[in-house]
Amino acid sequence: MKPQLPHPLKAIDNSRRDFIKKGTAGLVTTLAAPAIFSCANGKQNDKEKLGLALMGLGYYSTDILAPSIQMCKNTYLSGIVTGTPSKAEAWKTKYNLKPENIYNYDNFDEIAKNDEIDIVYVVLPNALHKEFTIRAAKAGKHVICEKPMAVTAEECREMIKACDDNNVKLSIGYRMHYEPHTQEIMRLAEDKDFGDIRQITTGAAFNMNNTDHWKARKELAGGAMMDMGVYPLQAARYSTGEEPISVSAQTFKIRPDKFEADEVTSFQLQFPSGTVANCQTGFHASFNYLRVFCEKGWYELDPFSSYNGIKGRKSNGEFVFREVNQQARQMDEVAWCIMNDKPLRVTGEEGLKDIIVVEKIYESIGQGGKTMMI
Repeated sequence: MKPQLPHPLKAIDNSRRDFIKKGTAGLVTTLAAPAIFSCANGKQNDKEKLGLALMGLGYYSTDILAPSIQMCKNTYLSGIVTGTPSKAEAWKTKYNLKPENIYNYDNFDEIAKNDEIDIVYVVLPNALHKEFTIRAAKAGKHVICEKPMAVTAEECREMIKACDDNNVKLSIGYRMHYEPHTQEIMRLAEDKDFGDIRQITTGAAFNMNNTDHWKARKELAGGAMMDMGVYPLQAARYSTGEEPISVSAQTFKIRPDKFEADEVTSFQLQFPSGTVANCQTGFHASFNYLRVFCEKGWYELDPFSSYNGIKGRKSNGEFVFREVNQQARQMDEVAWCIMNDKPLRVTGEEGLKDIIVVEKIYESIGQGGKTMMI
């Protein structure tokens, strides 16, 4: 699952690979710094920055994405979409937004007439991803859709088709693909510094006490697997560079009176090379780790998918990269690719691959943990 690097990050990441192989000290901090792209050449439009509208103003948009976009070089916050008038007013004041760039879910389709909004970032409950990605595409807007991409693989395919039909780009919010420690894990999957990969153990969970949240509800496609579970699934895939061929899964509820959707889920994957992955997720406890065991050594990230503080170790020592703002790096690169009409690092097809596996995970659970071929 080697990331596509058709843009200035290619030089950065290739240089990082060379330096790692040679063992050169001190260079990694520079190489892992956030990329600042020059858009003067090969630009597909005359904008210096693309306008981005955040759709859904919950915690992630409010506390993470909106502050992160202030760091971007190629995109800026030009609009919002919200169903809460008080939020609209507060955001308009805080970010100096034009009233005509503020939409609700009923008048959203009018965004097609707005040249100041180029990208819509869909940050809604999972069950709404398909509808609003397709509506944004039909309005001629490029889309970043938060993970998981959609509820079913068929919904993912419809979203991809809608974006293709309307000649807009679709990226999925897999921020870890832009994070330097994670990129090193991907490199190790390809170069096999420690020989063949034999086993992966990974998990991501947090203790969710607000059981009134939509993530606890089935009708909005909540549940641990559809939230934190995507991180260990992604990690197993990019740590091997392969697609799984079989899965078995189990789910448990510690607080059955509080959760409609799954609270704790475990799943096991096998890959074509023979590598096995044991994955855990849940809303019951806090953990975040990725460990890869090979024939000649091991390496790990702990934590592996947090917003910051990611730490890496190998059986022959630590590996340390400069911390980056993952969300700013993600949004900036997506905007650069749009302006220069280049392939995206994380596409809708990448999101589809995860949901194909997620469907099999639920199918296995429904059949008492039976192993399902993918």
